[in-house]
Amino acid sequence: MQHWFSYPNIDPVAFRIGPLAVHWYGLSYLIGFLCVGAWLARPEGRRRLGLTVEGVQDFLFYALVGVLVGGRLFFVIADIVTKHDASLYFGDAPRSWLNLIAVWNGGMGFFGGLIGVLVAMLLFVRRHPQVRFSVLADEVAVMLPIGIALTRVVNFINDELWGNVCVPDHPWCIKFPNVDGYRYPSQIFEAILDIAVLPIVYFIYRRRPPDGVVAWSWFTCYGITRSVAEIWRQTDLSVGPFTGGQLLALPMIAVGLTLVVLCMRRGRRTDVAPVVPAQRTVGIA
Repeated sequence: MQHWFSYPNIDPVAFRIGPLAVHWYGLSYLIGFLCVGAWLARPEGRRRLGLTVEGVQDFLFYALVGVLVGGRLFFVIADIVTKHDASLYFGDAPRSWLNLIAVWNGGMGFFGGLIGVLVAMLLFVRRHPQVRFSVLADEVAVMLPIGIALTRVVNFINDELWGNVCVPDHPWCIKFPNVDGYRYPSQIFEAILDIAVLPIVYFIYRRRPPDGVVAWSWFTCYGITRSVAEIWRQTDLSVGPFTGGQLLALPMIAVGLTLVVLCMRRGRRTDVAPVVPAQRTVGIA
């Protein structure tokens, strides 16, 4: 069978600065955060949120901590549950404890990162009372498809999160270096599905719907795209006909649609919020 594509063997390290190796994985997160930050810092975004540029920077700090802590914690828990090897993280202490934060050794879990960001947003709103959670979620959600799609492309570059074996081999399947057989390039499939959500979310945003509609529309769309992507993606956990990812993604559809309806019924739209100077999270004496 003639295959259309071959694995490109791209170095996971994008470039080096002396002894420092900058990985594509880190760059994907950086670009995603820059996109969110630039979008929030727009005059329209700051008016809706009631934030100064410094306030936007403050939020990005909260979000970064939320993503890193939530994403890594979720990955570690999932790794222990699926591989039943807690000793990797809690065995030969304190050396094994380093694996808890070694994001270069296995990476992050999306659902944990999402939970981490939601918690960070709640803490940020509590610190900045003029900011409505639903408005902040709307503004953040518009740029999320870019960051998520980029990380899926990097998963492909890193030769990880492979797809299922093609039976029979299809011409669009790829032979990855670190796994047997020809596989679906599920990382690329998922990246395409994720980026396809961007124009949908942006269209809804430009319609100026009530607060929360944009965010929960993205939430619903991600539940759909992730559930579809799991059809091709190899899973370490399944319950009946559903993969572990689908068990988490499918409820997002129901929850998202329900909250879209509730936000529409509430009908509240925030265009301008009072500006309160940001309280700096980190200070230097």
